[in-house]
Amino acid sequence: MHTEVPQIDISRVLDAPRGLVYRAFTDPDHFVAWWGPIGHSLPRTEIEFDVRPGGHQRWTEVSAANPGVRVHVHVDLTDVTDGELLDGLMHVTGRLPDGVEAFETRVRVEFHDEAPGRTRLTIHQWLPQQVTGNAEQGWLEALTTLDAALIDTRTPPSRVEVQ
Repeated sequence: MHTEVPQIDISRVLDAPRGLVYRAFTDPDHFVAWWGPIGHSLPRTEIEFDVRPGGHQRWTEVSAANPGVRVHVHVDLTDVTDGELLDGLMHVTGRLPDGVEAFETRVRVEFHDEAPGRTRLTIHQWLPQQVTGNAEQGWLEALTTLDAALIDTRTPPSRVEVQ
């Protein structure tokens, strides 16, 4: 499964502070708002996070187009540095889309400060060749949703004038 070079190598600057971006990956209530390819949702009751070295992240993705597709994702976290790094072995099982078999992949997400108050996110993933294209497309869709979710988080409440 693993080669020396990751099959997915994504770098993106997000207009939000590093702590907020890290929380989007590690807090189930934030994670449910953005994770997954377009058309998939995450039942909040099927998300369990224990973010620490030796901990885990578990969730289920449900396809709106085909509700029979229920993808179970379990990440065994091997390396965690608060606010800086998540690294682990991801196991993908469940009722997968046609043509996709269960697989394992290593995924590494790094969070770096960028001025002013922005975050550079780097994602490396080592995948079986047959799922690389779909996985990269899923990441790009999820990061677009994350960008929008972060903007919503930073938007101050509108002023209410009392007369």
